[in-house]
Amino acid sequence: MDKTIKQSLLVIALAFGSTTCFALDLGGVLDIGNDSAKTAATGSAGGGNAQNANSQLEHCDNPLGTLAIVEDDRSDWYYRLRHEYQLGSTVPVLKLLVQQSNCFVVVDRGRGLNMGLNERALNETGELRKSSKMHKGQIVAADYAMIPSITFSSKDSGGVGAAISHFGGGWLGALAGGLKFKEASTLLTLTDNRSSVQLAAAEGSAKNTDFNLFGGLFTGGTAGGAGGYTKTPEGKVIVGAFTDSYNNMVRAVKNYKTQKVKGGLGAGGNLKVQEE
Repeated sequence: MDKTIKQSLLVIALAFGSTTCFALDLGGVLDIGNDSAKTAATGSAGGGNAQNANSQLEHCDNPLGTLAIVEDDRSDWYYRLRHEYQLGSTVPVLKLLVQQSNCFVVVDRGRGLNMGLNERALNETGELRKSSKMHKGQIVAADYAMIPSITFSSKDSGGVGAAISHFGGGWLGALAGGLKFKEASTLLTLTDNRSSVQLAAAEGSAKNTDFNLFGGLFTGGTAGGAGGYTKTPEGKVIVGAFTDSYNNMVRAVKNYKTQKVKGGLGAGGNLKVQEE
């Protein structure tokens, strides 16, 4: 029997020993590349200081440069994110993770930048105070661009419910129809803005178990508020996967080694084709 199925059956068996235990314990377990992971992006950041950050988030003693996060809002994964899962942009949570890690200084290339440009345009009209200090040459360049994508996500990617159904009817069979696994796999790429060379790429994943208790098992008020645990937001899983991706990327850049091409980059390369 699959390990995941065994673990799920064990949780179910233990939970039914006490309805109180069931209500408290089956809220879902978020896996961020580690069996014990239960949280993802959390807390806050101010400059190089972070508060209540995920203890599993990678950290750097000193920033490696400035970073802009660029999201392709014309991609298929972005369309699914907004329309199927009803979730917003991934940029805010990625900014939080990056700043908390202290591995890069985040520069805004979205609405924050637009607001700054609007203030400069207003300054050009002469309406701002002379002490406003809105002069040219203050915007910091982005050394690197980090580009996120969701390579796979599923509302129901597990077959545990079908496996449980083989055990027959009763409470186990009733629960089978409501047991789902939600997974997400994400990818982050890091590009040097001056050369356009891709410096790093990292995949990450997360899985969460969702126990849908509306399978006819709890009716008539049994088990109190168990129904409150029937919906685990897909967003938590996606954030977990991006946390895993970012950790993997930081580990890669901490051990970064420059790729050298004989003759220099962009000078023709060393994979030759037949000449005329």
